[in-house]
Amino acid sequence: MSWSVGQVSGYAGVTVRTLHHYDRSGLLSPSDRSPAGYRRYSSTDLARLQQILFYRELGFPLDEIATILADPQANALDHLRARREALSEQITRLQKLVEVAERAIEVQRTGVELTPDERFEVFGDVVFDLSYATDAHLKWGEQEGHQQALARAASHSKEDWRQLMAEAAAWRHRLLAAFAEDAAPDSARVRDLAEEHRQHIGRWFTPCSPEMHCRIADDYEADARAFALVVPPADQRPGLAAYLRTAIGANARRITGGDATDCGTTDHGTTAHPEDAR
Repeated sequence: MSWSVGQVSGYAGVTVRTLHHYDRSGLLSPSDRSPAGYRRYSSTDLARLQQILFYRELGFPLDEIATILADPQANALDHLRARREALSEQITRLQKLVEVAERAIEVQRTGVELTPDERFEVFGDVVFDLSYATDAHLKWGEQEGHQQALARAASHSKEDWRQLMAEAAAWRHRLLAAFAEDAAPDSARVRDLAEEHRQHIGRWFTPCSPEMHCRIADDYEADARAFALVVPPADQRPGLAAYLRTAIGANARRITGGDATDCGTTDHGTTAHPEDAR
């Protein structure tokens, strides 16, 4: 007994086009043809199609399915184990994305409601990139400092935001002036600016150790989205992120008596928070 491509399409819940593609690629070629040249599928073909659809449901690409089915003696267990691991990682990532969405909903419910005009008045040209906030939460959402920064940011009033943003803007003006005047990043003047930045983070968001400050500085140089939280793109200059990172490293060494790890060599176990010290 054999079945037409239309019948198989109906039975299996796949399109005729998909079956034609499987045929052209050699993944599933019907065993027979009708006198008029139409595809006819045998029970063996249907069993193979069932295997293909099983692996497709698990997310295997077609070329890997072809490899698994090419050798009847091949052990598919290794492929299935690898796929299980990949699916587990995907599930973990999706669960964290759900947490990000829930956090965003919570912030929207408990945060300060601002009109577009008020938002511009408070934040000006500082850029908030949701993709960066999402990536940061996926990487460091379990860390106490990150959670505390988000919680404190959500608790700030509109007047709090005005004050902290004014502080950040004044600090940024002095940083840009030092950079324009070629002040050495490890000079006392610029180290003091780095320390002021660290104190600002601790005052408004979360305690910031010199090591944590270095990790934040690494993020500023490595990710333009993070640096845009500190210096709006319109105010940025080539080399400014590296300049600030060097200053923060020099300040960390000053605080620890030279024992602090230089910025750029630490493992990013802590991130610049989406709200830190604009």
